[in-house]
Amino acid sequence: MQQFERILLEYFAQDSLIEVGLPDVKYFAGQLNLSPNYLSDLLKRYTGKTTQEHIHLQLIERAKSLLWGSSKSISEIAYELGFEHPSHFTKIFKTKMRKSPKEFRNLN
Repeated sequence: MQQFERILLEYFAQDSLIEVGLPDVKYFAGQLNLSPNYLSDLLKRYTGKTTQEHIHLQLIERAKSLLWGSSKSISEIAYELGFEHPSHFTKIFKTKMRKSPKEFRNLN
């Protein structure tokens, strides 16, 4: 668990997410020498969340900090986080936060 959390935090701390894109479950499983299914099963058992949910939660945390701390457009933030399409970023953000990135920014 600790290794996964460390790798996840390091991934999202990179400045090059535009170039490397969003991570997937296979990436983290490979870093830990586990199969993707086994990693998700372990995380689900110990945290109640799948690997993909952990990735999305970290992504949302990074997005919230960018929304609060910069005047960049929502599209610029989406690209900076590694999304190819800003609409995909907005959809994930809205699903997790129950507000669009724009609504979230305007509340804070």
